[in-house]
Amino acid sequence: MKSAIKELEEKGKAAKAASRRLAFLSTEIKNKALVNIAEALIDKKDEILAANKIDYEEAKASGMGEAMLDRLMLSPSRLEAMAQDTKTVAALPDPVGEMFDMRTLPSGLQIGKKRVPLGVIGAIYESRPNVTIDISSLCLKSGNAVILRGGREAINSNTALAKVAQEACYQAGVPQGAIQFIESTERALVNHMLRMKGIIDLIIPRGGAGLIKLISENAAMPVVTGGIGVCHTYVDRSADLDKAVAIAYNAKVQRPTVCNALDCLLVHSQIAQAYLPSMAKEWAKAGVEMHCDEQAMAILKANNVILNEVKNLLVAWKCTAMSKLWPFLKPTMSF
Repeated sequence: MKSAIKELEEKGKAAKAASRRLAFLSTEIKNKALVNIAEALIDKKDEILAANKIDYEEAKASGMGEAMLDRLMLSPSRLEAMAQDTKTVAALPDPVGEMFDMRTLPSGLQIGKKRVPLGVIGAIYESRPNVTIDISSLCLKSGNAVILRGGREAINSNTALAKVAQEACYQAGVPQGAIQFIESTERALVNHMLRMKGIIDLIIPRGGAGLIKLISENAAMPVVTGGIGVCHTYVDRSADLDKAVAIAYNAKVQRPTVCNALDCLLVHSQIAQAYLPSMAKEWAKAGVEMHCDEQAMAILKANNVILNEVKNLLVAWKCTAMSKLWPFLKPTMSF
């Protein structure tokens, strides 16, 4: 354990040193590094997928649920999506140095705000290996160094991905140490990271309520949390029905295990009669089971929607066995 803490502290100091140079790195170098990462994800996909297969098989053997296994799994198409997302970050305007909220005081003095890097970001996350690339890319673009600490269940995947990101960005001229990955899965290291004020400037947790609570309550430095909410889509009375069906279908079905998959569908009462039957039939094709309120169920019954397609049960999508996540239908919202 002592050696793991020493490694963490050494990597923290290296990240801090790199952050001072990274803050002044040109946009061209940062974008080149991001493109390098995107290309390396494809070039080294066999290596990455082999590491991910080890994690996946070990997690499956341990009894991990289907939803979590899906979050853990990488595939050629998912690597391609990660590469494309990284290129998208490269194409974004460089936020570093941007001036905004400028105003002139009566004295003639001009004041405003300027965006500058924070320094070193500590990222503590669970399960999803794509977060390794997501956070590295965003930190790099914004001129921040990052210390990555992923979950035990994805250690092989995260190690492979972090190595790819490090090599790719250093080849572009990014300072050595800008991306640090903690290979030890000792839980005590998380508590030590939370006390590294002066090295880590900001902590970002990505995971369940327990992880977020632990970090929020114990971190010595500022914490940015997204929380865990229920994702809603609201269909207004003026909505295009075809588009509204397609949007809600994609939001729930495209990848139901991710944290931003649709959980709750709110439908305006004036469009519910036309919208709900079409939505129910489309979701039924994908095996989505719906937990409806009384008004929504009455509309579906009145429109002869087959009841074995729409069940008034507290269940989720059977094929992924998501825990306590289901699409509600409440056609009662109005303005």
